[in-house]
Amino acid sequence: MAVAHFEGMDRPAETYEVRTIGTADLRDALRQGWADLLEWRGDLIFVGIIYPAVGLIAAIVALQGSLIPFFFPLAAGISLLGPAVAIGFYELARRREQGLPSDWSHFFGFATRPALDSISVVVGLLLAVFLAWLAVAAGLYFGLMGTEPLTLGAFVTQLFTTPQGWALIVVGNLAGLFFAIAVLTLSVVSMPMLVDRDVDARTAIDTSIRAVAANKGVMLRWGLIVAALLVLGSIPLFVGLAVVLPVLGYATWHLYTRLVVR
Repeated sequence: MAVAHFEGMDRPAETYEVRTIGTADLRDALRQGWADLLEWRGDLIFVGIIYPAVGLIAAIVALQGSLIPFFFPLAAGISLLGPAVAIGFYELARRREQGLPSDWSHFFGFATRPALDSISVVVGLLLAVFLAWLAVAAGLYFGLMGTEPLTLGAFVTQLFTTPQGWALIVVGNLAGLFFAIAVLTLSVVSMPMLVDRDVDARTAIDTSIRAVAANKGVMLRWGLIVAALLVLGSIPLFVGLAVVLPVLGYATWHLYTRLVVR
């Protein structure tokens, strides 16, 4: 099987075989993720405090004056960092799989994993994608709209009643889709894999890219499921993410175990 890799990068030192999966595997992964949440609800402490709080702070900041146009890019962009936030759930899932003690006190246990340096590399890459998304969103806004409105009402009016506003909606969502696909491709396997075993970041990312390439249609459906759940979780002041993120975190681990021959 050919190994997909970034242009200019050497072939990874190790190559892991990836499997072809189906829609049934997505359903099973979600079902297992939900069962994990019901069994270990104490893990909500972390996401209940951290992730929704970050979303609320971003919303408050964005809704202040000149930052109003960046509320949606910030809210949507936070989901690009979801795989990094969910890493604690991958660690809990790994410990349970191996029969080790696993409760909320082990949420940050990934910090002791052998591949911590590689985990940091991938987290840094996700942060770079997030910042790039914000830069693109800002460029689109100022390029199409010119200057920022002074009030939320003025911004909404400008967005939905002008050709420039509708162009911003269409082009902005297409750009967001590109970034979302990039994050899914880079992280859906690499993040749980780095928690699971001691490999370098290049190997983990390469495996993730090949897994997605071998399951394009299924992984597209997975991406749509993730996006829909994140939107639903964000609607009630981001509080729903306290449930959605653990389920997706656990489910992603179970999906990883199906995608990669371990």
